[in-house]
Amino acid sequence: MKMHLGELLVESGIITVKTLERALVRQQGSGKRLGSVLDEMGVINQDELVEALAQQFGFQTVRGPGSEAFSDALLDLIPEEVALQKLVFPLRRHDGKLSLAITDPFDTDTIDFLERTTSLSIVPVLATRSDILDAVRLHYLRGETASNNALKVLLVDDSLEITGVIGGALRSEGYEVLTANDGVEGLKIAFSLKPDLILCDAVMPKMDGYGLMRAIKANPATARIPMILLTSKASPEEEHRALKSGFYDFIAKPMTTVRVMSRVKRAFEIMRQARPQPSAPAA
Repeated sequence: MKMHLGELLVESGIITVKTLERALVRQQGSGKRLGSVLDEMGVINQDELVEALAQQFGFQTVRGPGSEAFSDALLDLIPEEVALQKLVFPLRRHDGKLSLAITDPFDTDTIDFLERTTSLSIVPVLATRSDILDAVRLHYLRGETASNNALKVLLVDDSLEITGVIGGALRSEGYEVLTANDGVEGLKIAFSLKPDLILCDAVMPKMDGYGLMRAIKANPATARIPMILLTSKASPEEEHRALKSGFYDFIAKPMTTVRVMSRVKRAFEIMRQARPQPSAPAA
């Protein structure tokens, strides 16, 4: 019978049953991995988790994999969107095996999927989430960085009409606008360019708005970016679900550019007011 990470951590004495139960409650509906939740709870950080699992179960580990050189042929074995969504990174191919940096070596669904798609035997190698994210950003996203100091708004919607009209209105207000037509593309842009605000549709190909929000919040580098949900389900229940899930605001479709602009301006104004103000110098 297959065991999961939480059960193995309890069995090895790394955490208690009570701690696991608390973590599972917090994990429900968050889209976060168990290791991330335990890290947030202060029970065990990523470095400690990697070290504990390596000692207890004999896994290999790797630190700072992004600092090495990797061929395009090796990187092509793992699609960019899979590397981003599943937090995995290819390290070495040899004798029909693929060494794979991974945060959860017991994520058998991802391992089985990659063995089928690559026709290689996957050898899990433990790494921290931050190390894998750095490697993905450097080698898949090519270390892209933003050069414009204007406020950046990422608009993610599979409707070209919406990205065109709303994007044009945002640009006319002086914002730098980034656009994506599906959730995976939006996730890539968010990780590489770190916008100041994200507007995303609820229903999109590859990854919906709720999945995108969970992925954004699960990454410490983007977790604080406010997100506004755009949805055709204009109901109190949908608004409650959106706000409870972690969205900053909610805009029902059909929407006008005036409404979107007012919500965007309000979001930036609230963020500006919430930002700590420098204290006045002593007289």
